[in-house]
Amino acid sequence: MRTIAVSAALAAAIALTHPAWAIEFNPLSYVKGAVEAAVEDRSAEDIATDTKIKAKMIAAIGDQMGTDVVSINVDVYEQDMMLTGVVETVAQEAQVGRIAKTIEGVKQVYNEVLIKTKLEENKGTVENFVDDTVIETKINAQLLDAKGVNVTNFRWHSVGGHVFLFGRALSKAELDKAVRVVKDIENVTQVTERVNIRPKK
Repeated sequence: MRTIAVSAALAAAIALTHPAWAIEFNPLSYVKGAVEAAVEDRSAEDIATDTKIKAKMIAAIGDQMGTDVVSINVDVYEQDMMLTGVVETVAQEAQVGRIAKTIEGVKQVYNEVLIKTKLEENKGTVENFVDDTVIETKINAQLLDAKGVNVTNFRWHSVGGHVFLFGRALSKAELDKAVRVVKDIENVTQVTERVNIRPKK
């Protein structure tokens, strides 16, 4: 029943607040997300609230920044928000941070959006190209295999090999292990963690 409730809340939020162009609708991704939500440590109320906040943020980015945005990821966990991805200018990076602060219910904003020119400088030549999709897939697989890490409480994005880790750890030991696992993955150049440590009640 919990999975069904989460799926319904997610679908409703998407339908009400997302412009058609703002997201790529992948049914498998949302099914996967709903299944994970059923076993993670967020409450059903937090999941529903986070879903609405994320939908409102994505819609606000579309309304206020339009198609000028290169790529922005929005993650929300227990009303904290992490922004990752790439934009063209410093002004856009600042703008997306300001937009996040206007979204009702957001407790903390971590603006980790990178500027395209700086990212390209760091990437250098074609020989140094990093496939972030491969890195993110490996993170998922290796955190799943890591004993003592509840992967469903974590979110992550790789941007040019720089991995941003977000969500909740139940202990410092769990967080430290998750960071070690990610750092050991091939082509990961840096790990920034924005993870809250809070045990189960």
